[in-house]
Amino acid sequence: MPEIMSCDFEVHGIVQGVSFRMYTERQAKSLGVKGWCMNTPHDTVKGQIEGSPEAFEQMKVWLQKTGSPTCRIEKVDFSEPKKLPDYTFTNFSIRH
Repeated sequence: MPEIMSCDFEVHGIVQGVSFRMYTERQAKSLGVKGWCMNTPHDTVKGQIEGSPEAFEQMKVWLQKTGSPTCRIEKVDFSEPKKLPDYTFTNFSIRH
């Protein structure tokens, strides 16, 4: 049984109106990471990610360093990572 890591995230900076969610979904799917993301009323993007330890770490770094081409990431808050017995999401989706 492979290990699955999970955490919540919130990205601060210029992350709305710059296709951040679309790029996040694309990156998550390319890594095999499941979860979701959405815009918040506070001009941030928040969500949850679940994946193998390697994919999970790669996704966290991507959220902190890369994002969408025109975004400006100021900081990312991550919750304490949790180990899950199984995935709670079937894919990665954008919530509205």
